[in-house]
Amino acid sequence: MFDRLAEIERRYEELERLVADPAIIANRREFANLARERAQLEETVTTWRERRRLAQDVEEHRELAHGKDAELRELARAELPALETRLEALDASLKQLLLPKDPNDERNTVLEIRAGTGGDEASLFASELFRMYSRYAERHRWRVEVLSSSPTGLGGFKEVIALVQGRGAFSRLKFEGGVHRVQRVPVTETQGRIHTSAVTVAVLPEAEDVEVELADKDLRIDVYRSSGPGGQSVNTTDSAVRVTHLPTGLVVTCQDEKSQHKNKAKALKILRARLLERARQEQQSEIAANRKAMVGSGDRSEKIRTYNFPQSRLTDHRINLTVHTLERVLDGDLDPIVDALVTRQQAEQLAAAG
Repeated sequence: MFDRLAEIERRYEELERLVADPAIIANRREFANLARERAQLEETVTTWRERRRLAQDVEEHRELAHGKDAELRELARAELPALETRLEALDASLKQLLLPKDPNDERNTVLEIRAGTGGDEASLFASELFRMYSRYAERHRWRVEVLSSSPTGLGGFKEVIALVQGRGAFSRLKFEGGVHRVQRVPVTETQGRIHTSAVTVAVLPEAEDVEVELADKDLRIDVYRSSGPGGQSVNTTDSAVRVTHLPTGLVVTCQDEKSQHKNKAKALKILRARLLERARQEQQSEIAANRKAMVGSGDRSEKIRTYNFPQSRLTDHRINLTVHTLERVLDGDLDPIVDALVTRQQAEQLAAAG
């Protein structure tokens, strides 16, 4: 382990020199890639350096604990257990830091929420999930910007796509991808019967402009007049934008802004994220065929969670976790669930590492 940590430290020092090189700075793509790699190694290197200093302190205290000076001997023996405990904790942290990292963990996140089966009830729950993630983002001081939305007349969403910006956003939100099932009595239900509806959530890492280059020849851009539910928010100019990526057939539409330019910029941001995710999935398809990770697979067809309102119960099916604090979770208190998912993932990685 220590040899690997020393190698990581050498690479970190090399990266620090490279990102200060004017020739590298001038190359946006290369600079972005190197700066991201350096950021990913920083915590490991900082912890490793602290561990080295502490190990030296422990060794010095052990020598003093067997020295001739009685006063220093007693002092060293008194302080040694706390130092050794701290050293063990740092070793455990370093083992976790050496686990394979998702290179997208520190990216911003494109969050896509879509109503599935259940009609109006699914649309209303899509709106509640968006509020839940917005409140969760507030707790972590992340910024949420709506990129595109298709509201319904009842206050729900057929679809809402948002950009979540902030440190570690993807590392926490990536576990949310999949089908979210809700069980409750809809407000429109007169017989008091419980209905089951579903909402799908997709979590994509934001792609930087330098990573996914979009050539004009590969894009077809159509503009039209935007419209809203019930005839509201109808523009008198062609501000809505539909972008078609010809090589893949991917289509993105945006009409939330009154400015055609802003709608186009948002549509391209969504398109880049989807293309990056598509490329990532293609790269990992062979690995995924051999070993499907239990947590965080991101399979959109996979039912990951059930929200049962009559019992105030939430169940995450991937780790068989059930809590009876549904109201708090929907108010953004997601960390206990995400922490459990992270812990399970790390335990599996440690077991796989042997």
